[in-house]
Amino acid sequence: MTKPSGSWVRRLRTSSEATSWPRSAMRILLGAFLLAAGTSHLTIARAEFRAQVPEFVPLNADLVVLGSGIIEILLGLALLLLARWRVPVGWAVALFFVAVFPGNVAQWLHGRDGFGLDTDAQRFIRLFFQPLLIILTLWSTGAWRDRKRVEKDDSTGPTTRP
Repeated sequence: MTKPSGSWVRRLRTSSEATSWPRSAMRILLGAFLLAAGTSHLTIARAEFRAQVPEFVPLNADLVVLGSGIIEILLGLALLLLARWRVPVGWAVALFFVAVFPGNVAQWLHGRDGFGLDTDAQRFIRLFFQPLLIILTLWSTGAWRDRKRVEKDDSTGPTTRP
């Protein structure tokens, strides 16, 4: 009989190495940033965020802004409060940053002003900050560092009982 070990979940939840204070500080800073950005999606900057929704997204722009704001709030809270789950949270936040990147590209391609970016050069330079956010997220949560440990430990697969 084959029975999943379930230990891979524990390995995702707890890291083999402690996180340094600079990593923890950056994780907390990113969490606060996401919390603030998500809140602004729902309140003061809603119109500016609507301008970033690419035309190819088949949903109402306001719905996209509200949904992404809620997701940002949840991810920010996760970074702040779920330190034991920081590795999977880190991957989720990094994937979120990848998912919203087309909005940044659309803002540049279509010359949309927003967030004080009112020239093509400013909008283009902003594109380079998204990869930086992804790198900082993976570094601060230890997600990139701990990926090999999880893959290695999980390579044994399910346990088999006679």
